Amino acid sequence: MNTVNLIGRLTADPDAEQYDRKDGKGMVTVARFRLAVARPAADADPDYVPVVAFNGLAASIMDFCRRGRRVAVTGRLTHSEWTSEAGERRSRLEVNANQVDFLDRPGGPGSEQ
Repeated sequence: MNTVNLIGRLTADPDAEQYDRKDGKGMVTVARFRLAVARPAADADPDYVPVVAFNGLAASIMDFCRRGRRVAVTGRLTHSEWTSEAGERRSRLEVNANQVDFLDRPGGPGSEQ
């Protein structure tokens, strides 16, 4: 089973891009953001987790999420590999979100809006 559940704060405003679908049937909206997830030890640095969301969920994230917003993310862990233009092998682990719950109000306590 590949299920990830995280609660944390956005480290920056999310970025969005649109791409042509591979099947030629319209566009895909992709939102990316990084989540700071606290560790159990009070003095430990947080883990910074890249998250990606698609289409309607991506649109909601772009509308309602800003730096500092506290969210709960449910999704699956994905791994991708590629070769850079310089010929270096690269890889990335990220969470492919299928649900994002907004845990605080925009502009409320703890939010930087």
